[in-house]
Amino acid sequence: MTSTPIAKSAAEAGTIPLAALLGAMMSVQIGAAFAKGLFPLVGAEGTTMLRLVAGALMLAAVLRPWRVRPSRAVRPWLAAYGVTLCVMNLLFYAALTRIPLGICVALEFTGPLLVATLSSRRAMDFVWVALAVAGIVLLSPFADARQALDPVGVMLALAAGGCWALYIVFAQKAGAEFGGRTVAYGMAIAAVLSLPFGLAGAAPVLGNPSILLSAAIVGLLSSALPFWLEMVALTKMPARVYGTLTCLEPALGALMGFLFLRENLTALQCLGIAAVIAAAFGTAVTAKPPVPSPQ
Repeated sequence: MTSTPIAKSAAEAGTIPLAALLGAMMSVQIGAAFAKGLFPLVGAEGTTMLRLVAGALMLAAVLRPWRVRPSRAVRPWLAAYGVTLCVMNLLFYAALTRIPLGICVALEFTGPLLVATLSSRRAMDFVWVALAVAGIVLLSPFADARQALDPVGVMLALAAGGCWALYIVFAQKAGAEFGGRTVAYGMAIAAVLSLPFGLAGAAPVLGNPSILLSAAIVGLLSSALPFWLEMVALTKMPARVYGTLTCLEPALGALMGFLFLRENLTALQCLGIAAVIAAAFGTAVTAKPPVPSPQ
C-alpha cells in the first residue's frame, strides 16, 4: 500500500520542525495575554526588558550555552542575531502603544512574507504567499478603521517586520553551528542590550512579587519557550517554509480571542483565517525536503 501525496509531503517537510513552530506560535499567543497586563505598570520598554531578561535566565539555566563556545566564524552571526532580537521586540511593543494590535501584527508580517517571496523559486510558492497575504489583509482592520493611523506606529511596526526578516536569516546562520543553544546566546545578548531602554520604567516595581511572577510567565511563554522551539524549526526547515507557516500566527490569535476572550469574528475575518490556514497547509505539503545538516 502506497502512502498518499499529502502524507508523503508532510513527512518530507519534517514533522518535528512543523510541530515545534506550531507550539512556538501557540505559546506566544498565550504569553501575550500576560504581557498586556504589564504595559500600564512598566511601559513597553520595561515589558520588553523583563521579557528578555526572564527568558534569557530560563534558557541559560536549561541549555547552559557556556559549555559550547562560539567559533570566531559564527560570532558575527550570533551577535547580529541577538541585536536583531532585541530591536525587533522593542519596536513591536513600541508600535503596540500607538496602533491597534491587529494592524501591528499584519504590518510586522511583511518581514517573513518578504523572506518567503525572495526565497521562492516555483510558481506554486507565490500562490501560497499570495493566499497568505490575502488572509492577513482580511484579518487586519484596515477597512474598518474609523480614524487615521499613527504614522510613527506604522513605521515602527514595519521596522519590526524588517527585523523579523533579518532574524530569520541570522538565526539560520548562527543556528547551523549551535542548534538550540543559539537562542540562549541570542537571548542573553538581547537582554543586556534592552537594559538601558527598560530599566528606568521597570525599576520602581521590581520589588513587587506579582509583577515579577508575571514577568517570569511572560519570559517563559513569550520568549524562552517559543524562541527555542523556533530555533528547532529554523535549523531544520527552509526559510521560505518558515516565512509562510508563521502566517498562522494572526489566525491563531483571532481564534484564541474568540474562544477565550469572547471576541466576535466577522465573516471577512473568518475568510481570512481560512485563507491563511490554507496557505500554511499548502506550503507544508508541497515543500521540498530541507537540505540535510552537515552534522
